[in-house]
Amino acid sequence: MPKRILEFIKKPTSKQVIINTIGNYLNVFFTALFALILVRILSPSEYGVLSVLLGIAYVLANILDFGVTATIYSYLPPMIEQKAENLYRFLKSTFFYQTLFSILVIFILFCTFPYLDKVFFKTGAPWWELYLTTFSVLFLLWQNYALNSLFAAKRFFSANLYLNLANLIKTALIFTLYYLRLINVGNIIFIFGILGPIIFFVLLFFEKKHIFYKIAKAEIKREEFKFGYTMTYFFANQFFNLGTRMDLFLLSYFRSKTEVGYYGLSSKIILTLLASITSITQVLSPAFSRVKTKKEIRSLIKTGFMYLLMPAGLFLLLFFTPNEVFYLFFTKKFAQTAAITKAISLPYIIYALGNLPLLYVLYTIKKPSIILVSNFIFFIIMTVGCYYLIPIKGVFGPPLAILLALSTSIFYLASTALLEYKNRHS
Repeated sequence: MPKRILEFIKKPTSKQVIINTIGNYLNVFFTALFALILVRILSPSEYGVLSVLLGIAYVLANILDFGVTATIYSYLPPMIEQKAENLYRFLKSTFFYQTLFSILVIFILFCTFPYLDKVFFKTGAPWWELYLTTFSVLFLLWQNYALNSLFAAKRFFSANLYLNLANLIKTALIFTLYYLRLINVGNIIFIFGILGPIIFFVLLFFEKKHIFYKIAKAEIKREEFKFGYTMTYFFANQFFNLGTRMDLFLLSYFRSKTEVGYYGLSSKIILTLLASITSITQVLSPAFSRVKTKKEIRSLIKTGFMYLLMPAGLFLLLFFTPNEVFYLFFTKKFAQTAAITKAISLPYIIYALGNLPLLYVLYTIKKPSIILVSNFIFFIIMTVGCYYLIPIKGVFGPPLAILLALSTSIFYLASTALLEYKNRHS
């Protein structure tokens, strides 16, 4: 058994998963470190303003992805393997159209942000901080584009190295500004939203300058953007993202802020473990986009199942974790968090394994419309389930809704994927 485990670890895919997992959790560590540092530097009101403004920037950068991440994972790996002539044309065209559409949205935000802040966000931040936040969305978007292109090209070490080197430099800059008594909300937004991505690109340029030059010389072709595929997945992703937030939204509507606090902490614990699933799917995605034969697909699904058993096992381990461990980290003041976290952890075992049919549908047969239906089912069941269960069961209502929503949507996704597999590869 130890020999087989050692052989499994030595596989190229295992090494990539390990590298990417370490990189992702280093990024999580820096995120926690930044929070720890900033709550000690800034006043509660300043930290509140920073949280809102950076939250807006990160959410918008995610929305303005427009499904491009899926397009990159789906089409780029085969192009690299086949050394396709349109490789650099695809990269430039995708980048151009994503940037163009994003600039239109960012321009609207630029014109309306002071008004929106006055009537809705109510941060009271000066105009220049609002505009700095607006510009940072574009830089974060470009960084995500470059990161996903590197992941699709299996350059996991480079991507994580440059991202965490940028994190290290950002940390040093924050300490420097604090020492010089120059720290404020605007400076931090500039460091996180603009300077950080610039540092990442500078580090990347020194290694990949020849690729930068080739992309710059390439033509822009509208057909390379894969508009239908990209936008279908974009809407599918929005249904899932909104569905995963309905529990907190409806808890906030029906229950006390204390209960929302317990549940919010449980959600953050779950989100931390979800990084392990992301680390694996980022490695598996390029492989799913290249397989064609029935034998290759079955082999990859078997391999993927083995890897996804690891995060599934983590969620199972979380369920059996003694309450005393939760008290050690979060104190007994958040005692209810332990029971809530355990209740949420079980549905995510299903979610971890449900990524296999998703990867097959999205990258192998390239039918995001199936995922659109699956995620819409998830969104409807989450919304209706939380609406009816929270008044009855309180904070233990959403875990039941999550279980029902994930089970139903993944069952639809898996059964449809199986039908597609039988029809296409019979």
